[in-house]
Amino acid sequence: MEKMWAGRFEKASDKMADDFNSSIHFDKKMYKQDIKGSMEHAAMLCRVGILTPDELGSITSGLASILHDLEVGDLDFDMNAEDIHMFVEAELTKRIGDTGKKLHTARSRNDQVALDLRLYMRDEAFAVIDLLKALTKTTLELAKKNTETIMPGYTHLQRAQPITFAHHLLAYCMMFIRDVSRILDAVLRMNYSPLGSCALAGTTYPTDRDSVAEALGFDGVTMNSIDGVSDRDYCIELEAAFATVMMHLSRFSEEIILWSSWEFKFVELDDAYTTGSSIMPQKKNPDMAELVRGKCGRVYGDLMATLTMLKGLPLAYNKDMQEDKEAVFDSVETVKKCLAIFIPMVETMKPIPENMLAAAKRGFINATDLADYLTKRGLPFRTAYKIVGTVVGKCVKEGKTLDEIPLSEYKEYSEIFAEDLYEEIALETCIRKRISKGSTGYASVMEQIAYVEEQI
Repeated sequence: MEKMWAGRFEKASDKMADDFNSSIHFDKKMYKQDIKGSMEHAAMLCRVGILTPDELGSITSGLASILHDLEVGDLDFDMNAEDIHMFVEAELTKRIGDTGKKLHTARSRNDQVALDLRLYMRDEAFAVIDLLKALTKTTLELAKKNTETIMPGYTHLQRAQPITFAHHLLAYCMMFIRDVSRILDAVLRMNYSPLGSCALAGTTYPTDRDSVAEALGFDGVTMNSIDGVSDRDYCIELEAAFATVMMHLSRFSEEIILWSSWEFKFVELDDAYTTGSSIMPQKKNPDMAELVRGKCGRVYGDLMATLTMLKGLPLAYNKDMQEDKEAVFDSVETVKKCLAIFIPMVETMKPIPENMLAAAKRGFINATDLADYLTKRGLPFRTAYKIVGTVVGKCVKEGKTLDEIPLSEYKEYSEIFAEDLYEEIALETCIRKRISKGSTGYASVMEQIAYVEEQI
């Protein structure tokens, strides 16, 4: 394929240099966006009198036929093309003749690729949002079934206070809701069309950038042509949002891995989302959760690659910016794959409430409630805290739980203790009496469920 820019050069470029320079093998992903942008660009050129209606019809039908043939597999990408833009233009010219060469009037590949990438990222952002909503709904449904399932809540991976499994799951729902919000925020700032910025300085043609932007669903146009072609901060924002999604998935994965181990056995993962061992027949490994946890670092790396690529670039466009796409594409594909596998993994995950309750009964997770019992009867909290700490120390030495210490021994530490302390430190009571907004109490959990449903 002859280079579109061949006129300036007296000799062909080196084959190795061509391969090194080419991006068609990865930017072909944007063929839909490239063709869509070209159609609207052509329509605008016709409106301002640069193309005739017949030329527009020929270009539009030619582009539509290319799109159709690519979709059904009747056309293969030419790996000799430098990029997706050159491929589409060359194929169009092959099909409709010299009229195809008029399509590139009043634009550059610099603003063309900036447009394609924004369109692509917008499409993929909403695809990720749909998956996040599905995961939030799946996690919410599991929470609804476990509003009275008591488990130990942890800090420092040590048993801390009693909570419900629903309350724990709803924490992830809140994170996913914020993830959606972050992506939407990034899309709002990204949703401005750079087309018409040309190489960097704009064009001498009487173009109508606003009409193209409106036709492509943008909120407006980029107000500075240099900025329009030379920044990728919208990629960084979205990659950062995707990295945050992966961080949340990784934390959830870690807990699922722990919960499904014999040491916890709080949940049982479905066979479809686990693997076995080549040598140990008893093993049921949470490989899907482990892979999600591992792929988190990959998405972090994509973000760092883009930040590093941009950090020393002078304005305007530089070829370094071709490196944005592989990182962006990988970030998008990784987060989508992880969400897609996470949804059915959580949906089929079976809680084991009796094991959660058994764990909650050990570890003195009702100690704070015992201190609150004394505080509500007049003792300063720090005094109550010390008394309960001493009682816990006694329990540890004797291998007992707080509800196994007789009242007579409690009274050795404070006469305030009475028979009702046992009801106060029952796990069900500890849960029921958590009445603050956002707490693990039943009323609060139901309020959280309603909030998540509204957000979905």
